[in-house]
Amino acid sequence: MKYVFTILPLFILLFGFTSLKDEVKTVHIFVALCDNENQGIVPVPSRLGNGQDAKNNLYWGALYGVKTHFKNSKDWALVKVLESDNPRILERLLFKHNASNTYILADAYDGKYIKQTTIDFLEATAGRNQVAISYNNSSFNFGGESGLLAYVGHDGLMEFNVEGNFSPVNETARDAIVLACISKDYFKPYFEQTKVNPLVWTTGLMAPEAYTLKSAVDGWIVNEADKDILERAAQAYHKYQKCGIKGARRLFATGF
Repeated sequence: MKYVFTILPLFILLFGFTSLKDEVKTVHIFVALCDNENQGIVPVPSRLGNGQDAKNNLYWGALYGVKTHFKNSKDWALVKVLESDNPRILERLLFKHNASNTYILADAYDGKYIKQTTIDFLEATAGRNQVAISYNNSSFNFGGESGLLAYVGHDGLMEFNVEGNFSPVNETARDAIVLACISKDYFKPYFEQTKVNPLVWTTGLMAPEAYTLKSAVDGWIVNEADKDILERAAQAYHKYQKCGIKGARRLFATGF
């Protein structure tokens, strides 16, 4: 019996690690491309602020845009460029995490459709707008069936209100990240409707670049506590923005 009790905890420990490693997780990122002409932003250089040009856009193809930053990361692999039947989406990419079964679906929305991007994101946080993606003989669920949803771009809710289907379709736990200026104030009324958990959002002006998002997603993958994921976001923002860690910690918030 001594050997049974010695082996059993080891078996449980190994089985637990295996389950975590094999667990499939999905993240859906909604990027409203930076657009000098169609968004109420302080203009950026024209090449970065063309909302119809994903390749060079500040929030997508530039050095710290979602596409480039994740593609250049040693932790992620771009495994598929996908076609979308949504004409507002200019580019759709599938990434896989190299150390787990976590997949990211990243959508680059034409910047002039920022309002619809916001609606699509908010409806997804309510469990709607499901998207099934096939890869490597498997099907992965995104949209409202994602465990984590993220919005990256200008906070258009500063300029417009949105209407949509924001009542949750089920009680499934979903997390959300909003990298946009003062997003806690503007997204809170909608998140209270969709019942999503605000994992990371902001209290002030910020640059919604992908290093913050990646750091937060890294913590989410390994099931860190919300406060620890928040700290990851602050540390990443300070590292790249050189804004001071105290300022970065004040910029980001978690929960209501």
